[in-house]
Amino acid sequence: MTHATTTSDTEAMTRQLYTDGIVALKGAFPRDWVATMRADIDAAFEDAITRPGGAVGRGPKRYYVELHPEELRGFVDLATHPWVVAMSEAVLGPDYEIVEVGFDIPFPGAVNQPWHRDFPSPEETYRDRRLTSLAFNLTGVDTVAEMGPFEIAVGTQWERGEEWDHQMFPPQQEWPRYASIAQQKLPQMGDISARSALTIHRGTANVSTEARPVLVLGVDAPGAGHAELHDMMVTEGFHDSLPDQVRRHLCCRTVEALEPIVQKHTIEGLVMGAP
Repeated sequence: MTHATTTSDTEAMTRQLYTDGIVALKGAFPRDWVATMRADIDAAFEDAITRPGGAVGRGPKRYYVELHPEELRGFVDLATHPWVVAMSEAVLGPDYEIVEVGFDIPFPGAVNQPWHRDFPSPEETYRDRRLTSLAFNLTGVDTVAEMGPFEIAVGTQWERGEEWDHQMFPPQQEWPRYASIAQQKLPQMGDISARSALTIHRGTANVSTEARPVLVLGVDAPGAGHAELHDMMVTEGFHDSLPDQVRRHLCCRTVEALEPIVQKHTIEGLVMGAP
């Protein structure tokens, strides 16, 4: 994982992110690294689904689960990847905070989600046109259309949404407009994207026979406040083993022993109809 990121590359990708609400880097990670990530996701899901609050429904046959960083063997590789670091610094500043590690997993039978964003837009975004958070996504499979790929209505990260349900769900009469500007994403193993979770998006129906797990790394600008939606923790030994480049950005508790995560980031409009 030695992708060099020049200043001009970062500037161009930041412009694309600000224009479309999403940008991607192909082949950022080797396929065997992704296979290990997928194994960790599968193990975490099998554990989470057995515990109250361990997995959150995001619609029928679709779940969201958070991880502790040390439950992902490639966490340090991800947090120190030059592209992740460069995009985080360029968009969120040198003191960016890693606040979330989790995954979304639509199984066969998952249906179209309503168009939505993941949290209300802050004034810094809709008024000042400044992004204060990023979601980095990595697919665990080679995505094909039958798997219910992610769709994103490009450029919609700047819409205010104050009158929407929960300030996150635009009214149904607006859905055709989002569909008309939507891009369907078919990432392959090793690809990584960065997006604003305020850009209107949805997961689509999985009519395949395979699950489509996607890892999420959530990163904030200082003061954005999303850490309170999560409860990441690391053991003292893991914390001490981290390179300073990771440790100084990681926003979590340090504990003697990890505790199971009870998911906090529920999205009411997506829970209906689950599981």
